[in-house]
Amino acid sequence: MGDIFSSRLAAVEKALNEALPLQINMQWKRNSFGNVSFDVKDSHLKCLTEPCKELLNLGGKRWRPLLLVLCAENARAKYGDKSLLSADETYNITPLVEFVHTASLIHDDIEDSSDTRRGKPAAYLTYGLDTALNAASWLYFEAPVCVDRLAAGQSSKEKFYELYAKELRRLHLGQAMDIYWHRKPELFPAISEYTAMVRCKTGTLASLAVQAGILAGGGTDTEAEQAGIIAAEIGEGFQVLDDVQNLTTGNPGKKRGDDIVEGKKSLPVLFHIKSHPDDRQLIASCFAQAHKEGITSAAVEQCIALLTESGAVEEAFLYGKKLIKESSRRLAGLYDESCSGEAAALIISLFDSMESKQEIHHAQ
Repeated sequence: MGDIFSSRLAAVEKALNEALPLQINMQWKRNSFGNVSFDVKDSHLKCLTEPCKELLNLGGKRWRPLLLVLCAENARAKYGDKSLLSADETYNITPLVEFVHTASLIHDDIEDSSDTRRGKPAAYLTYGLDTALNAASWLYFEAPVCVDRLAAGQSSKEKFYELYAKELRRLHLGQAMDIYWHRKPELFPAISEYTAMVRCKTGTLASLAVQAGILAGGGTDTEAEQAGIIAAEIGEGFQVLDDVQNLTTGNPGKKRGDDIVEGKKSLPVLFHIKSHPDDRQLIASCFAQAHKEGITSAAVEQCIALLTESGAVEEAFLYGKKLIKESSRRLAGLYDESCSGEAAALIISLFDSMESKQEIHHAQ
């Protein structure tokens, strides 16, 4: 993401590594599990930690924890001494976001029967379905341990617990909607339903990051909630651009068109159905055939060509770009209307740089 974020990203990585160390130590074990029997061996614990740690180590953009930090800085510039957490303490809650993201990716790959993630075999293929499923579920519960470790008062901790639990429930609601639709090839939701789904499934992690950051920086509950709504829109925008990339160059570490195999009702599909309602059965047939035959099915490229030639892919791309640009500026301007302060300017720069990379992929 460039040198302007390097020091913050390094601090994020340090916090993530301390929250989930490569080598299990007694203090970490006590923080996570309390006083457990000496018969609990490190080899047992690694059945939980290794699948999660491996995926974390494969990278990822880390834009959500970075956004958390920037939103805290933006709020702290206004509230100063009223902030709940110091700048250093704010980094310590970044696992709240990144651990949930990691766990959700492991579960997504199981639910979607995806075979790769970030260029490597999916965790359930490497470690087994039972181990991967259990480890990812554990990581959801491990994420808020970072709140337990804060020096803040109990009332402050409760704010983060409440926020975390609510957004995690929303995440699973969005996933439930997505699963419901892609299990029924002939069912095409309304665009408004898609928006509701993706703002829960994808947008909720951006919302969690932003709200946690604003609370850490001293912002009010009302300001955090308002910013969370905007952040969910940004999350939607990036999901739309990911949908587009899946149908063009392919997402990093994934295969072009695997959304067709999974039967996903992405925005390009819904835009096409809106303008070409008679193609419902044709697209449903492509989904069914691709699901049966796999990624090499001729139905994958047939469906992609249909969506591309109708202009639906381009329409979705422009929609996602506009949503990110407009919403990111509203978010940055929450405490700094002119967006002239460092934190506000960096929030805009973060999303502009990410969006420009998506544009490069789209042009290829």
